[in-house]
This record gives sequence, C-alpha cells and structure tokens, in this order.
Amino acid sequence: MTALNAPANFNWPLAYEAEALLSAHINAFLGANRAAAALAGRMRDETGTDFFEWVDHFIVSADHEKDFRAAGFQTEASDAPVMHTVLAHPHAMLPRVIVSLEAVRSPVPAVLAIRPEYLADFMARQGLLGEPVGQPGSRYRVIAISEENGANFIAVERLGYRGFMAAEPRAGFAADLLRARELFRTRKRDFPQDEEAVQHAFAVQQKVIDLVGVDTACEVFFAEERHFWELRNRAGRIQKRRQDLLGLGWANHDHHTFRCSRRFFPELVKFLENLGLVKRERFYAGAEAGWGAQVLEAPVVGIVVFADVDLLPEEVDQDYAAQRLPEINAARTVGLWCGLHGDSFLQAGMHHLEARFNFPLLRDQLAAEGVGTMKPFSDFPFLKQAFTEGERWPVDPRRAEALRAKGIITAEQCASFIKDGAIGSHLENLQRKGGFKGFNQKAVSAIIAATDPRKVQEAHAT
Repeated sequence: MTALNAPANFNWPLAYEAEALLSAHINAFLGANRAAAALAGRMRDETGTDFFEWVDHFIVSADHEKDFRAAGFQTEASDAPVMHTVLAHPHAMLPRVIVSLEAVRSPVPAVLAIRPEYLADFMARQGLLGEPVGQPGSRYRVIAISEENGANFIAVERLGYRGFMAAEPRAGFAADLLRARELFRTRKRDFPQDEEAVQHAFAVQQKVIDLVGVDTACEVFFAEERHFWELRNRAGRIQKRRQDLLGLGWANHDHHTFRCSRRFFPELVKFLENLGLVKRERFYAGAEAGWGAQVLEAPVVGIVVFADVDLLPEEVDQDYAAQRLPEINAARTVGLWCGLHGDSFLQAGMHHLEARFNFPLLRDQLAAEGVGTMKPFSDFPFLKQAFTEGERWPVDPRRAEALRAKGIITAEQCASFIKDGAIGSHLENLQRKGGFKGFNQKAVSAIIAATDPRKVQEAHAT
C-alpha cells in the first residue's frame, strides 16, 4: 500500500509509536537548545500551535536508525548529502528523520529544522543575522538560528522541492518566479460566461508552468489561493497575523478545500492534476449524504486538496472525478454554495483552509480575538476538527435569481440571500495525533449538512 491511489476502503493507520519516538527526540532537543524552547513557548502562547507541527526534519546519529525503522519509518529516495539517509513514515503525516553517519552519538538530535513559509519573514521577525544558504528563488534555503550544547537549530524554506540539497536557481529564475506569482494573483476569475473563466484559468496555469515548472507552480498557486481566501475571511486574517508576528506564515496548512459545481468538476480535477496533484482516495459518506469528494495530494510539495461536489445516490460508487456528471435541476449544500458564490477555483475561492493547531488552545485564543468556533464535527483522540463561525458573503442578485428560476431555492430564500448574503467561508481548526492523515467521513457529512446556506438562513431568520 502506498499513500497515493489508495482504494476506497483503505483506512489510514495510527502511528502513535512513531509519533512518540519523534516527540521524545524533539523534546530532548528543546531541553538542549534554549532558543528553540523559547520559540516553542511563543508558538503555543501566541499562535495556538505546537512546535511539533512546524518541524520539517531533524538529524540523528546512526545508533537511532534501528528504533525509527522499528516504528515504521522507511528509507525515502530523496536528495541528501552523502553519508545521510532520509527516513519517512509512508502512511503517516509526520516529520522526516535524517540518519547521519557523521553525527556524534547523542540522545539529542544534532540538527533540528523548522519550516516557516518564507524565510525572509521569519528572519525579520526573529531578528536573525547572517545570510541564508541559497539565494532568493532557490528550491531549498537554510538559515542558522542557534547552536547550543551541540544542538543546531535551523529554519528552512522550500519551493516545490522535497530534498535537502541547496542549489542556486538558474539565471533569470527569480524574475520568472515573481512573474508567476503575479500571474496567479491577477488571474481574472469572473467572466460573463463561466466557460471563459475556466479557459482563462488553464491559460494562466500553462504560462506559469512554462515559466517555473510544475512543482513550483503548485507551490505558488496554493499560496495565492490562500491569499485570496484570506481577503474574504476575517478569522483567516486574524490567525495569519498571529502567525506572521512570529514570521511563520501558513506553513502549518493541512489541506485546502475547493467546492465545485457538477458542471466543472472534471476541469477542477484536471487543473489540479496539471499542478502535480495525484488522486488519492475518493471520499463519501453514503448514498444519502448527497455529496462526494476527491482527495488529491502533491507529495513533492506537501499539498492536499479536498474537492467537494454534489452527487446523486447512484453516483457515489463511481469514479466521479474521471467523468462529466450530468446537469441536474437540484442542488445540495455544495451545489447551492457554488450557485450563490461561484466555483472555488473561479469566483469564490476556497470554502475553507484547514491548518494544524493545538485544538482547545486555538479555540480559546480565537475567542479572545472575537472569533467564535462552531461545535466540533470530529472529536477523537487522533482527529479533532471544528469550523470557525461562518462568515457571510454578499450574493449577486443575478445568481440568486437564476437559482430561483430553476426552482432550486424559493422566492423567499432568494430575497433573503440578496438582502442578507449567504454563508461563505470558514477557517478550520484541526488537530491530528498519531500521524493520522485521513478524514472522518460521517462527521464531514454532518458539517456539510449543517453549513447548507438554506439551513443557516432559516436559523438566522428565527
């Protein structure tokens, strides 16, 4: 079994032994390096995140290799210096470990690397001196933070790259990278006809891929999608500011949720595949749920997408991401959201961003910032999930009237959506344990039903 192309009945395992082993080494490092321990405290107190979630990798001496392999870690074919072996857990969402034949035998990792989103932001907020290894635009950049008791604390930045070897970018790449960011940021999302918007999205995507390649294009696209979503989500802006004050950015993202109409679902999947994402597992909660999702993953870049679409009962067992679904004169939660706001990869942007946090801590800290949290829809030892309270977006009267004309919403609902807007987006507070990288299908179905714009509107009216 591999992480990709998992069958529908595949259940992601819980890797508690691997997580405990990683935590023991990380805690030993925090005990040896005061700068790392201080930052870990600030991460917890100021961002509601655990230091564990920011760890990219650490380096241990060869005497630890046997323990990690016993806990499920395997050799990963990845760029690394000679005399270094990269270990990763193939079925868990956990930091990687590098075994070094050069490292002195010690219970403390010789090197521990955290990964902020942008190294320059982290350096500025942490007051770091020195020059990073790797020029701007490099696939892998490194800056030293501190060294104490033989424990070297570093930060790394990645750009569409999973290895550990710094290499200078080709001549002109930095300018191409800037152009790629501009192309995605300035992409026109709304045209008189949605087909034009789809064609434009693919044209922009191809220009970016031609400029910087698939993996970097993937990195840049999702950074810009997060930026667009932030502009439409107050909770996201507040939490991003909290993380930016430490120079961390959104490097703790877990997955990105795109809602799509039945009409353009094949185009969305193709767009994502063009960025290097691969179909992982299909996701649905049964024929009665009225929706399905294709989970896609870009393992090189570390991007996961949850792509939602309305489904009929007889469609849930089909490979609905590989065929064009027929148009129907009805809409469940996902279809109605798209009808009111547009598709996620067109006008609307993401429905929500999920990032990894200390679940109860973030909830309380956001409450102090005036951001409420809905009732958790997953509450297990290995997976906790909750949306922040939904934020209303204005609705274009033409969209509401089109839905009313099709009989999808009533005249009363139409008038209410035009007057009051409709539920638009959330930030998702998510906490994983045991390296669990799956999802709770029944719980996700419940929260999708609970956030149906019609139900929210009815509750608002009462």
